Amino acid sequence: MLKEFKAFALRGNVLDLAVGVIIGAAFTTIVNSLVNDIIMPPLGVVIGGIDFSDFFITLSGGSYPTLAAAKAAGAATLNYGLFINAVIRFLIVAFAVFLLIRQVNRMFGSAKKDEPPPAPPRQEVLLEEIRDLLKQR
Repeated sequence: MLKEFKAFALRGNVLDLAVGVIIGAAFTTIVNSLVNDIIMPPLGVVIGGIDFSDFFITLSGGSYPTLAAAKAAGAATLNYGLFINAVIRFLIVAFAVFLLIRQVNRMFGSAKKDEPPPAPPRQEVLLEEIRDLLKQR
């Protein structure tokens, strides 16, 4: 069983998947920073200085000025502002992946267009010659 597991774990697809997960985790950190540090502050200024991360509804009653204060008090909250941030992060990641896939398709798609079509097998060429000879008779 150990030998089978080793063969499975060292298969190319598994290693590619592992690399993809690691790169994805690093990419997520970059996107989180992009959203929290670059996109959300100007967006907050445009919509009047509002920080989405402090949008919440207290389910256990009471009023708190910030989400951190509500959590410190142990209040149950519905954090829809954090959800908005997560949706924005997802849209950015989805758009970045779309651009990446689009570029890869352009690179490999154009290479396929430049290649001439493969020559037909010898048998088909001979059959076409026989067909043409029969048409001439």
